[in-house]
Amino acid sequence: MQSSSSPSNTDASLSALARQLNLEHPLVQLAETISWQSFEEKFGRVATASGGRPALPTRLMVGLHYLKALYNESDESVVFKWVENPYWQHFCGEQVFQHELPCNPTSLSKWRKEIGTDGFEQLLGQIIQTAMRSAVMKPKEIERVNVDTTVQEKAVAFPTDARLYQQARITLVRAARRRGVNLRQSYVRVGKYAFFKQSRYRVARQLKRARKYTRKLRTYLGRVIRDIERKLPQPDAEMTALLTRAKQIEQQKRSDSNKLYSMHAPEVECITKGKVHKRYEFGCKVAFVTTSQSNWIVGASAVHGNPYDGSTLSDVIEQTKRLTDVSPKQAAVDKGFRGSKYHPEGLQVLVAGTRKFKGVLKRLVKRRSAIEPIIGHLKYDHALGRNFLKGKQGDRINALLTACGFNLRKLYRYFLDNPNHCRPGFC
Repeated sequence: MQSSSSPSNTDASLSALARQLNLEHPLVQLAETISWQSFEEKFGRVATASGGRPALPTRLMVGLHYLKALYNESDESVVFKWVENPYWQHFCGEQVFQHELPCNPTSLSKWRKEIGTDGFEQLLGQIIQTAMRSAVMKPKEIERVNVDTTVQEKAVAFPTDARLYQQARITLVRAARRRGVNLRQSYVRVGKYAFFKQSRYRVARQLKRARKYTRKLRTYLGRVIRDIERKLPQPDAEMTALLTRAKQIEQQKRSDSNKLYSMHAPEVECITKGKVHKRYEFGCKVAFVTTSQSNWIVGASAVHGNPYDGSTLSDVIEQTKRLTDVSPKQAAVDKGFRGSKYHPEGLQVLVAGTRKFKGVLKRLVKRRSAIEPIIGHLKYDHALGRNFLKGKQGDRINALLTACGFNLRKLYRYFLDNPNHCRPGFC
């Protein structure tokens, strides 16, 4: 029920759905402050370019992704919860309450492929522009930033040799059956038994017996690879890629570089960040830029190849300039960014722990550590801790979505504490 202090909802300019809502709700105020027309201009032509059925409304797709990032939902859950929540429907531009799903959950992944990484940079940039239009963030704050990197882990199991051999064999057997290839033996039963025995012996510290079953799993994988190559001499592109990955898994050694850690995500890299509780992380490196004073995320870039932290600085600062139209002048970083050859021109880079700073610079360097809890919130409150999006493009999109979700949550809390900041008709 709407409280007696809430604004009147009898305005004739309001939609039928908006008249039933509390206009002081943060999502209602967010819906009024975001410039949806800018998305129509940027994505409207792309959305209608593909043939077939009419394209879904651009505001609906952008709104669903904003809600997905804000509440850390999956594609399926955000679509099903949208039907139940009138505030979500109003946020996505609906005029009356809808009782059916707005789209199939797969439409979200297809739309992400269409607009690509550049499109999601526009989504993050619009949230930043909204914060500046609402006077929640001042453009001058972007001149002093904190920069740090972290690991965005992929949704893969820990890649032991035995698990990789087992998963590669299962993937090949399924692909062969889809193509009608009659294998001499699939090793479904004995492979499952060998993998179980290997894991139990490994837990019991009986390493000699565990290595015996690891070799068996490797042997089963090699036999399946050779059997498919005999019976399918001219495989299609997908099968060729799977065979190439399976061969690499079978042949790679412990000391090899550029090893393969997953059949379904070959872009995964092994990154060591010196953590005691988690020595190795499997995914890609992500660089974040936050404002030093108010902790807004103004830059997020996922990079592959496990580069040196300092080499990511120029690209992520350039991205911040594109998104905010403001050039940072000072950046506080940790020792991983040492090396003046990596520092962009016109930016004063303050490396914590390398020398003693005084006055304002000392306070800026002490504020550098404020980016650490932000990364923690991105991992545990948003989707940075486990990325389910496919490929390298999915890594970059997921990093940008987590930044959108963090900034949206800050805006949400601001409108919650200041309900009369921006009401429909008064903005």
